[in-house]
Amino acid sequence: MKISRPSENEYNTNSPQYRYIQAVTGEDAFKILRENFLIVENFFKNLPIEKLHFRYAEGKWTPIEVLGHIIDTERILAYRALCIARGEKQSLPGFEEEDYVKATNFEKQSLRNLLLHYKAVRKANLLLFKTLSTKEWKRIGKANNINYSARALAWLIAGHEIHHLNILKERYL
Repeated sequence: MKISRPSENEYNTNSPQYRYIQAVTGEDAFKILRENFLIVENFFKNLPIEKLHFRYAEGKWTPIEVLGHIIDTERILAYRALCIARGEKQSLPGFEEEDYVKATNFEKQSLRNLLLHYKAVRKANLLLFKTLSTKEWKRIGKANNINYSARALAWLIAGHEIHHLNILKERYL
């Protein structure tokens, strides 16, 4: 199974999401998603316990909240990929990440629980992605009134995760 890099007509190169796709090295998002799982898991397992609930500045997320945000975003982007792959004609709704994090209880969940949740979401998405045909991957649909292919959304999942890991490494270590 390989998810090749999307062409620039499969997503909006003027959107903030462009940087996420560009952050992914290599030519196979499926491989990156498999590898990133271990990288994310090891990062959080090795993060000093006192850093899990630390905010480097007022209003910034804690590492626990970042992990929860990564999980939420992957779930939303995978849902969008599924809808687009199946030919959904309506624009899928956007989401406000700040509001989603504020509405949760990530801070009260254990790291173990969040990592189990992360693992379940990733495994489910890898299984979903294995089932999509080339035609389904290339289908274009709308999410938040922006055109995306299902394939571009898989790359966004990988790049979004890399983006947040880089921030965590820079600001928390």
